[in-house]
Parts: sequence; structure tokens; C-alpha cells
Amino acid sequence: MSSTASRLLFPLLLTGSALLAGCATPQNPDPLEGINRKTFAFNEGLDKVALKPAATAYKAVVPAPVRTGVSNFFNNLGDPWSGINLVLQGRVKDGLSDFARFGANTTVGLLGVIDVASGWGLPRHGESFSATLGAWGVGSGAYLVMPLFGPSDVRGVAAIPVNSLASVTSQVNDAGVRNTLTALNLVDKRTQMLDVTKMIDEVALDKYLFVRDAYIQRRAQREGKEDEPAIKP
Repeated sequence: MSSTASRLLFPLLLTGSALLAGCATPQNPDPLEGINRKTFAFNEGLDKVALKPAATAYKAVVPAPVRTGVSNFFNNLGDPWSGINLVLQGRVKDGLSDFARFGANTTVGLLGVIDVASGWGLPRHGESFSATLGAWGVGSGAYLVMPLFGPSDVRGVAAIPVNSLASVTSQVNDAGVRNTLTALNLVDKRTQMLDVTKMIDEVALDKYLFVRDAYIQRRAQREGKEDEPAIKP
């Protein structure tokens, strides 16, 4: 996505977030359930034929220590952006911690492959621009299922252009290298979810509702809203 397109798209999405925030309530966070279920079904189909087989093969072929190193590498690339978002949220101490974490892992940790910072008392925060918008008072809006990306909300969608521009991989000029990094990151994340999705497949009567409610509950916990009213069935 070009920088010009991102500048035009972001205000439109942010406006949509504000409008749809009024449609969603704690009792009814999913007013677009019909559309979301169709997107969820599409993602399930794509996962079945492409992502899950790739992740399963990756896990079978690549040794666990190497997979851990790959995960650490991509987490490290995200730490500077996390630090910036923490500072923008007013959490300066945590932001400086993420910057220090990036410096430690990039140098001593061999470009982030080894996570030495966690052992040094520098935990990973993993903040994105969506959380920053939330800290600035922007409501989460309606629950949304994004093609390929999965569970999100309108605020999260509005943050995508900014998060994308801030991504280190998006700054790589070589298209082949950029696409390879993106694909590897996607497969790595899917591999980490293999056990979780297997459990969901085994226990959930309605997988869509299970995933939706888990996402909304986790979002409420992150935003300190554990006492929100329960979702109506």
C-alpha cells in the first residue's frame, strides 16, 4: 500500500470506527455477525487448504529451537514500533523498556534470534497502533472478522495502514525478500496456533462464537474492562 493511499484510507477507516462504535454495545458487540460468519468461513477454507498444511509441514521439518529463533526474530522486529506506541500512550517507562529490549536482542541476541532481554527483566509488550487509539479514547467499534487476518474490530482495521507503514518488513525494498519474510512470519504465527486451533475444533460447538467471545474477553482484559456485562447469546 502506498503512503498516499494509506493517508487517505486511515481517516476514512477511523471515521467508520467512530460510526460503527455506536452500533456495537457490550451486550451486542457483533452487529455484523452475518457478514463476519461468511468471512470466517472463507478464512477456515483458506486455512484448511493452505495455511494449516504449511504450518504442519513447517513444524514437522524445522526443529523446535530453530522455530523459536524465527519467532524471536519477528518479535524483535516489532519491538521498536511497540515502544513508540507505548510512548504515545503515555507509558514512557514501558516504551523505553521495549527500545532497550530491541537493542539488547539485536546485538547480544544475534539480530533477535535469541531473546536475552526477557531474562534481563525486559518483557515484551507487543503494543500496536490499535491499542494507542484505544488509549486516546477511540472506541473499539463492532467486532469484525478480516479476510486472512482473522478476529479484529473496526478500530483494529483503522490501525492497519499505520501498523503496515511502521512494519520493518514493509521497508524492505527487494520484493522477493519482503514477500519471503511476510510468508515466513505468517506460517510461523500459524504454527504457534496449531495446538490451540486443534483444541477449539475438539471442544467448540460453534467455532465462530468460541473465537469471537475469546477475542472480546481478551480485549476487555487488556483494556481493563473485565466487569463489562456478559455477551447475550
